[in-house]
Amino acid sequence: MKYYVAALKKYAVFAGRATKKEFWMFVLFNFLVACVAGLADYIFGTTYGDRGTGIITSLYSLAIFVPSLAIAVRRFHDIGKSAWWIFIGFVPLIGQIWYLVLMLKSGDTVENAYGPVPVVE
Repeated sequence: MKYYVAALKKYAVFAGRATKKEFWMFVLFNFLVACVAGLADYIFGTTYGDRGTGIITSLYSLAIFVPSLAIAVRRFHDIGKSAWWIFIGFVPLIGQIWYLVLMLKSGDTVENAYGPVPVVE
């Protein structure tokens, strides 16, 4: 949970580096919160027809967009890649697989062009 909150505190910080653990813990808690938002939409009856999403899920998705983008950019920085690599996910199928491979890659163990090695807690 602390990684999720830390990412939210760095709401629009695109500089620096994010460890693999920091990124994946953010993804995990983001998924859990999105599930709770979807459940809340279902319980309150605020879903849009048969889509399964609603106003709460939509507002959460909108609010978390910038922090998600920022932590992904910082994760690319940790492996020594430019932020432009985030667009690899737009390539059908192969792009998403390559994006996943890059996010699973261990970060640089030395200082790189994007900053010092992140402190692991």
